[in-house]
Amino acid sequence: MKYKVAIVEDDELIRDMVKIHLEKNGFKVQCFSSSESFMDVFHDVIYDLIILDLILPGLSGEQLLDKLRKSGDDTPVLLLTVKGDFPSRISAFNAGADDYMTKPFNLDELLARSKALIRRSQGRRRIPSSRILVINGFKIDTTTRVCESNMRDVVLSEKEARLLIYLTQHSHESLPRADILEEVWGMDVAPTPRTVDNFILKFRKLFEDNPEQPKHFLSVRGKGYRFEY
Repeated sequence: MKYKVAIVEDDELIRDMVKIHLEKNGFKVQCFSSSESFMDVFHDVIYDLIILDLILPGLSGEQLLDKLRKSGDDTPVLLLTVKGDFPSRISAFNAGADDYMTKPFNLDELLARSKALIRRSQGRRRIPSSRILVINGFKIDTTTRVCESNMRDVVLSEKEARLLIYLTQHSHESLPRADILEEVWGMDVAPTPRTVDNFILKFRKLFEDNPEQPKHFLSVRGKGYRFEY
């Protein structure tokens, strides 16, 4: 599985260098130039690591980190900054940072630290108790399973909600039917690959403007499905 990393950094050169190095080493990377642009998509994607510049235009990195922690999110955060003095480090850790690197930094060291943070976080991560997804005009509360839109409200079944969460957590990835069955249905009785097809068909009818030409719930020939925002 490819781990998802968000880079929030306003320096384009640094942002691109880190992105290229991580992608060459098997990570999926999404870049943002400001805290505000990151927050626009934060509730739609679950990241395995956030690499965050401390000094950003608008909302600072430390302010963004404080908002994340107060919301209950525990995604590992690696801070990047030119501020290497002791008080700045203490302030960053008190705000909820998991690690800290000063600029300029070595890309291989950043890679090693990123892997270590993700490794330590596995098994203890939690999804916030109330997570909102937004798909093509629908707002879905994954706790209540209610889908709201201007036209109508729909309540998803437990399995539908679990499938939707799984697909959105792995957006842009081609997911085999067998993996979907294992993750969503587990050891439940008699699910088959056709079960997944039926659920996807229902999602297309509910969320797509044209179910015959889906833009979000896509078929991957010979494999399974891929979700795109």
